[in-house]
This record gives sequence, C-alpha cells and structure tokens, in this order.
Amino acid sequence: MAPETLPVICASRRTDLPGRYPVWLAQALCARQLHVRQPYTGRLRLVDLSPDSVHTLVLLSKDFAPLLRDEGGLRAALEPYEQVTFQLTVTGLGGTRLEPGVSNAADTLAQLQPLAALRGPERLTLRYDPIVHWREGGEVYSNLAWAERVFAAAAVVGLARVRLSFAQVYAKMKRRGVEWYDPPPQEKAEIAARLVESAALYGLELHGCCQPSLEPVGVRRTGCVDGAELARLHPRHLPAASTKDRGQRGDCLCSPSIDIGSYDLACPNGCLYCYANPRLSA
Repeated sequence: MAPETLPVICASRRTDLPGRYPVWLAQALCARQLHVRQPYTGRLRLVDLSPDSVHTLVLLSKDFAPLLRDEGGLRAALEPYEQVTFQLTVTGLGGTRLEPGVSNAADTLAQLQPLAALRGPERLTLRYDPIVHWREGGEVYSNLAWAERVFAAAAVVGLARVRLSFAQVYAKMKRRGVEWYDPPPQEKAEIAARLVESAALYGLELHGCCQPSLEPVGVRRTGCVDGAELARLHPRHLPAASTKDRGQRGDCLCSPSIDIGSYDLACPNGCLYCYANPRLSA
C-alpha cells in the first residue's frame, strides 16, 4: 500500500459484526484500536481505528437492524468516520434451515431505505449472494425465486447495481447435512443471462464477485472493495489503494483492506453454505 493512502477497514468477511456483534464493534471503534488475530499465523496485529487514520469503513451484514436502532451505541460510534459504506446481503433464505439465524428477506429488504439515508444510496450495496442450489427428494431447489423482489427493492431505493455470486461448494459445506447441487458452467451462464435481463428491466446492472465466467453474459466483474470507487466517493476524494488484495481468492478483484473480524467470533446466522465459521445448531 502506498504510504500516502489511508487503509480501508472491512467489518467483516469473517463474521457478521454489525448484525451479530454490534456492541463489540461499537466498543472497538470507540477504543480507536484493536488487536486482530490473523487467521493463518495466529499472530496479533494492532489496527489503528482512529477516524483520521481510516479511509473508509466497509460494513457487511445480513441484518443492519442493530445499527439502525443504535444498539450498543454503534450508530453513534460511526459518526466520526468520514466515509462509511454498507453492504447488505439478502438471499431469500432467511429463517430456513439453510439460514436459520437470519431474518426473513422482506424484513431485510425493508432496511434499504433507512440505510440509504445514512450516507447516501451511492454508498450502499445490495448483495444477492450467494445463489444456492440443493437437492431434496430428488428435486433441485434454489433461491432464484427471490431475484425479482430483490431487484425491485434495489430500484425503489435508487441503487444502480446489485452484486451476485453462485455459491462455491467447499468441502466443509458437504459435511453439514445438505445435498448441494453445483450447476455446471453453462447452466450458471444461462441463469446469469436471465438475471441480467430481469435486472435491466429495473434499470440495474449486475456485478459479479469472483465470477469471471459470467462476464460474457453481462455480469460485470468488479471487486466488492474497490479502492478507486471508494476514492471517488470519499468526501475529500482521498486516494485509496487500488491494487489487488493478495489475501483474497485468485479471481477476486478486491483492493487491499484490513479485516477486523475474527473467526473466533462464530457467526450465529448459522448459514450452512458459509465458508467461515458459522455457529451451527447441534
């Protein structure tokens, strides 16, 4: 990272901090620093969280209700930061056995308007992510039925895009009692093409996370954390690092950021397709 750029702080890819650990997150922000355990080395890294040392706070969650009601003082803790962006994920599976700890999709989509009002719709991203397929009784099921409702909700708020991805079936997922179905590339492309057409009816572009094979059918390949975009959106247009984050997957186009989450904070959302550390019921 160039010395003149301030770091982007991500909270978090590792667990749902705004939705499930709002008090913890508020306390960390108010303390202005945090020791973060690195997932592979186990080493502790001291992260400076003082507002004048942070370019952007990127908050990711499936439920921003705790933030919106200022649980633990989280909303107030964000006030000193010059730029905060929100990424809200909805799959339509909330409350099902695949996402037992997640609110239903209608309640989640209702958070879009108040979130957009906090820092402007340009700093709000709606993620229809992941698209999941599984088998029950010999039939293949998915969450694709929610696509149009997601697109409609995004359009009402004035969003210009929706992010999507297909679930990547990791080995640990196969041990969670679900018979996953991973569509072959051609089927994924056909599904994506239909979604692109549907989104266009609402004036939306679809952007893909680690989905380069979908680019030919109209899914733009962009990073979820885009340093160039964050610099453009910054109130003072401060530069941010825009090179590839070497800590992410090979197909990932995200710019460097510092994730302050921890796999030690098991996520109570309990999503059975999660690559991280969901808190699964016995």
